[in-house]
Amino acid sequence: MQNYVFVIDQNKEPLNPITPKRARELLTKQKAAVFRMYPFCIILKYAVENPMPKPLTIKLDPGSKFTGIAILDDNKVIWTAELEHRGWQIKDSLQSRKSLRASRRSRQTRYRPARFDNRKRPKGWLAPSLMHRVLTIETWVKRLCRYTTITQIAMELVKFDTQKMQNAEIDGVEYQQGELAGYECRE
Repeated sequence: MQNYVFVIDQNKEPLNPITPKRARELLTKQKAAVFRMYPFCIILKYAVENPMPKPLTIKLDPGSKFTGIAILDDNKVIWTAELEHRGWQIKDSLQSRKSLRASRRSRQTRYRPARFDNRKRPKGWLAPSLMHRVLTIETWVKRLCRYTTITQIAMELVKFDTQKMQNAEIDGVEYQQGELAGYECRE
C-alpha cells in the first residue's frame, strides 16, 4: 500500500490528498513544489478558490514502543505511519544523570547534600518517558491536521487481563495467588 501525498494550496490551506502519480505530474509540470519531505506534502503554486476537502479520520493505536497512525477516508486508508518512541532512551539518560550526581556526593569533595527527599510531584505528573509518548503523538496529530482536514480522531484503548485469559473463572484473591505463589526464587 502506498501513502497518498498531502496537498496544500498557495495560502497553505489543506486540500484533498492525491496519489503519488498525480503529485509527480504536478511537480514535473512545475505547478507545485515540495513543501515538506516527511510527511510528504506538496504546495501548489496557485490558490484554489472554494476548496472542498473531504473530512478524514485519524486513527491511533498507541503502544509502549510503537504507535500506529492511520488516516482514513471512510474505510479507505489514505496514509499510514509507525511512530517509534524513545521511552527506554529517556529512562537510561535519567538513570545515568542520577548515578553521576550520586557519585559526586560520595567523592572526597565538599559535601553535596542529597535533595531528592524534599521534592513533590505536581498533580497529574507523568514519568518523562510516558510524557514523551503523549507529547510525540500530540505533535504528530497537530502536524497532520495542518496538511489535511481531519474531523475525527479515534484511539484504540485496550487493556488485557492475561490471568483472565488463562483462567476465565478467576476473581478476588486468586489474582494474588498465581502460578508462582509460595515459591521463592534465589540465584
